[in-house]
Amino acid sequence: MENLQQKFEEASANSKKLPSQSNDSLLKMYALFKQANSGDVSGDKPGMFDFKGVAKYDAWEKLKGMSKEDAMQKYIDFIEELGK
Repeated sequence: MENLQQKFEEASANSKKLPSQSNDSLLKMYALFKQANSGDVSGDKPGMFDFKGVAKYDAWEKLKGMSKEDAMQKYIDFIEELGK
């Protein structure tokens, strides 16, 4: 677990160095990061006029049930893929 946590933190730092990404990529990064750190989505869904908030909430909600470890590994793999 410790090694996975270290790799996740490195991937998080590397994500800030990536060139501009599409909205879909950014949403996927956000959702995986939140799932890895906080687990399943929580809180109320933002109002319908908060388009960005709703998109982020929905992306995170799709990962419901994924373990934190799986989310970390998928985040690491996705950042590595984007960095190529």
